[in-house]
Amino acid sequence: MALRVLAALALTVSLVTAAPFATATEPRQFDYMLNCQGCHLPDGSGNPARQVPAFPGQLGKFLSVPGGREYLVQVPGSALSGLSDEALAGVLNWMLESFSAAELPAGFKPYTGAELHLWRQSPPADIERVRRELLERIAQQEEQRREGI
Repeated sequence: MALRVLAALALTVSLVTAAPFATATEPRQFDYMLNCQGCHLPDGSGNPARQVPAFPGQLGKFLSVPGGREYLVQVPGSALSGLSDEALAGVLNWMLESFSAAELPAGFKPYTGAELHLWRQSPPADIERVRRELLERIAQQEEQRREGI
């Protein structure tokens, strides 16, 4: 057991020291490093084989469909994190700006702790279903844009 913990620690240290985002330059990024990058990795690339979604070029798209803004707060990693509502709002805003700025909708309003509080208390029972539905809406929206509708 101790060997596994030591190996995991060594892997984490090597990932952190080799990553382009390895040095936090602000508290929001530090919170990402401590609370998110263990699964989503320093560059936000995730791990599709383990159903950990990637952030780059994708995260901001959720804000362009109904329910997407709430969803980013209600996923287990957000809703159940030990971060305060204000700190979580800061991390989500940092992630959106860092990994998906080009996909943010016009008039994007940063998250606030006050709006997160209620959403964190009432996550959907089937978050995977919600994700599938949101991804379908995003795909439909992108198709309509391509077709000029």
